[in-house]
Amino acid sequence: MPRRTPARIELERFLPYRLSVLTNVVSGSIAAMYQQRFGLGIPEWRVIAVLAMRPGLSAAEVAACTGMDAVAVSRAVSRLLRSGRLRRATATDDRRRSVLRLTPAGLAVYRQVAPLALGYERELLDGLDAREAAALDSIVHKLTARARELAPEAPRSPPVAARSPARRAGDL
Repeated sequence: MPRRTPARIELERFLPYRLSVLTNVVSGSIAAMYQQRFGLGIPEWRVIAVLAMRPGLSAAEVAACTGMDAVAVSRAVSRLLRSGRLRRATATDDRRRSVLRLTPAGLAVYRQVAPLALGYERELLDGLDAREAAALDSIVHKLTARARELAPEAPRSPPVAARSPARRAGDL
């Protein structure tokens, strides 16, 4: 009986690997801007960015929105609470649920970092024409939806309306 040759992954052509590398390069570049200045890591920035747009979410809802691991969100929330950039309160509609809101200090960080992130995104997308940028936006949206279909056990975030790529920098 002939031996089967094990499947080999050529990482340079494997889409999940390529997307991971791209994410790491982009997130790392933006993180360098806010890490030194504000002492924030990528998870803390993501929590701040989500809560700036959607105040009053629980930590679990932040995890679902960002696709981050619940433990990473919990650690980021703890650091932001200690630094005074976040506050936790009991939800008025469900006393068992806690909700998170940025403090004035947290909002100030967001207002300073968001323009830097948006500027980086503009520079990154400058290499694409309008048609390519629209295609990228559509493809990312479709791939995200499809990946969620293929991983039903993964947390589901609320649907996000399609937006131009220039509006997504806060997600980084």
